[in-house]
Amino acid sequence: MQAEQGIPLPQRYWAIVVIALGITLAVLDGAIANVALPTIARDLHASASASIWVVNAYQLSITISLLPLASLGDRIGYRRIYTAGLALFTVASLGCSLAGSLTALALVRVVQGFGAAGIMSVNTALVRTIYPATRLGRGIAINAMVVAVSSAVGPTVASAVLSVASWPWLFAINVPIGIVAVVGALRALPTNPGHDTPYDYLSALMNAIVFGLLIFMIDGLGHGEAAGWLAAQALAFIVVGYVFVRRQLTRPAPLLPIDLLKIPIFALSIATSVCSFCAQMLAFVSLPFLFQNVFGFDQVQTGLLITPWPFVIVFAAPIAGVLSDRYSAGLLGGIGLMALTAGLVLLTTIGAHPSVFAIAWRMALCGAGFGIFQSPNNRQMLSAAPRERSGGASGMLGTARLTGQTVGAALVALIFGVSPKHGPMIALTVAAGVAGLASVVSFMRLRAQDSARERVSA
Repeated sequence: MQAEQGIPLPQRYWAIVVIALGITLAVLDGAIANVALPTIARDLHASASASIWVVNAYQLSITISLLPLASLGDRIGYRRIYTAGLALFTVASLGCSLAGSLTALALVRVVQGFGAAGIMSVNTALVRTIYPATRLGRGIAINAMVVAVSSAVGPTVASAVLSVASWPWLFAINVPIGIVAVVGALRALPTNPGHDTPYDYLSALMNAIVFGLLIFMIDGLGHGEAAGWLAAQALAFIVVGYVFVRRQLTRPAPLLPIDLLKIPIFALSIATSVCSFCAQMLAFVSLPFLFQNVFGFDQVQTGLLITPWPFVIVFAAPIAGVLSDRYSAGLLGGIGLMALTAGLVLLTTIGAHPSVFAIAWRMALCGAGFGIFQSPNNRQMLSAAPRERSGGASGMLGTARLTGQTVGAALVALIFGVSPKHGPMIALTVAAGVAGLASVVSFMRLRAQDSARERVSA
């Protein structure tokens, strides 16, 4: 019962500040590296294609380690995983700033990614221990708002730093912030009871292989790799994935939370999350090409035109978080995703010479819809899981987001490869369709909730 009450004030405020600092570092570092790639490649005498590994190494290590670290958090405590992740991220940031070659930088980025995974894997589970159950939606809304702001300001921060300093400072500035966050985590974050079940190292290894193969397959499909190589990866993915899932079915607290996926509302929330983030990434990757190559805006104007989407999320997410403590996530998410779908459809029908205002309000509508969906959906996922499985739910939340983003980016690459001229508009049309599907899946949760109530009353 005490766990449902969260932690007292003012400790709660300090704890959420620590959570916000950590997630800001992890998300921001993924965003700023994209902007710095040309500079890094030039300074380290590397090709543009090789420099992509500065981004890929970070994303790959996060994706393959999210669920193993979330499972470990259920076992030894979320605070330990979060603090260790912050410390590793901080040390690796220093290593990135000192790297003298692309190979060294990519290797340290792998380590930094594992640190970021420690932060991301249990951050929402920690929010559940920080806030009382009646205010959980507000805590999750703050998390969503921080992620949105960090993603939005990433390119701006990178450009500002690069205008006055060299690229190593992009990573060096993480060090003092990381040290402050680690100290704050040790002082403010609550502990939670774990369990003494032996850790499943074999499942952790298979999880890394399965998700690693999935990412390589999706990326290879988008970039037109040889069919034979893709088929070999697909075969390995199916074989290892089958063994992995069969193994999870025999575990009381599986690393891949199949026990949670058997809960209809949780499974539908995961599906909604994957589809929505896929739609968002389809739009985010294709919109710069639409604005610059089709509409003729320059880079600065393009950045400003994209800003209304994440900017509106900053305001919509907290409102949706408060509403999610009173109204169904299926309803709020469905309405939000309908607004996102409408915004994307309106962007595809905007005409050949749109005004800045015409683009801006459509982008704002997309952002409002996404913000209304995100906080209630995250709250639903976390609340549907038993408290002792909060780590598994938190890990799946991050995995769903990354999977959707990876699929969305790969679909853009595939669409652009098939139709370079009309690629942006086609990608936006596909994004609208995927967002519409996400809305339907979200509304399906209303029926699942009714069924659950009927079983309880019976």
